[in-house]
Amino acid sequence: MEYAKDVLVSTEWVAENLNNPKVKLIEVDEDILLYDTGHIAGAVKLDWQVDLWHPVERDFIEPDAVQALLGKLGISADDQVILYGDKSNWWASYAYWFLSYSGVKNLKIMNGGRQKWVAEGRELTTDAPSVTPTQYPALKRDDSLRAYRDEVKAHLKGVQEGKNALVDVRSPDEFSGKVTHMANYPQEGVLRGGHIPGARSVPWAKATNEDGTFKSADELKALYEGEGVTADKDVIAYCRIAERSSHTWFVLRELLGYPKVRNYDGSWTEWGNAVGMPIEKTYSES
Repeated sequence: MEYAKDVLVSTEWVAENLNNPKVKLIEVDEDILLYDTGHIAGAVKLDWQVDLWHPVERDFIEPDAVQALLGKLGISADDQVILYGDKSNWWASYAYWFLSYSGVKNLKIMNGGRQKWVAEGRELTTDAPSVTPTQYPALKRDDSLRAYRDEVKAHLKGVQEGKNALVDVRSPDEFSGKVTHMANYPQEGVLRGGHIPGARSVPWAKATNEDGTFKSADELKALYEGEGVTADKDVIAYCRIAERSSHTWFVLRELLGYPKVRNYDGSWTEWGNAVGMPIEKTYSES
């Protein structure tokens, strides 16, 4: 079984296309300082928080701001954009999802991300890339890719009926309610532990190999179908703040070709604090 879409490139392909003016590399790291210690030649930096989040509202920047951002980064509509980053492409997947939601086309991910590039001994540079600003065309959001809190709540009836699926991609301890955040990460203000009722626990990292690359299509299909997350269902993925669920969204929609997959970007930091939202908790201290 092959991947459903041609949305991955290898590190070898990137190395061979470093001088291709129509290939634009964007590095998106969890550690926003990592880029400055060395990056692939020609790659521009995207700060997932500063560049993508609205400075005042708890939301994303509007399409016209995305248009301006891409123009500032020197990207044209007909360029092939290659995203990569640390953490097995967590944040590269987040940027891929957000840009897709914003209407951007011609996106791919470098399989294995920064981890694989470095492990192979490939060159990094601290030189700033030469960027010629462009005029990126107007964008229109694809709202079919994003789920809001009330839509998730309405989704639960279909989960109970077996028509919908809900995927919690956090760690087992977060899912059970034993902890409210990842190990070695800050608590981001959520008051309750647990998961959304009916969610299936499929931690995001089960979709990756040790070198950071995605598992084969056959392995991925078996992983999600084994949890009842099948292509005939309306699927919503969530995590803590949507970086890990973006990775799973990418796997389900882009690699496996599931026709209806949404990312709930409010995720547990919203749901766990929201008044009137039901939760399930399987962990007990007794």
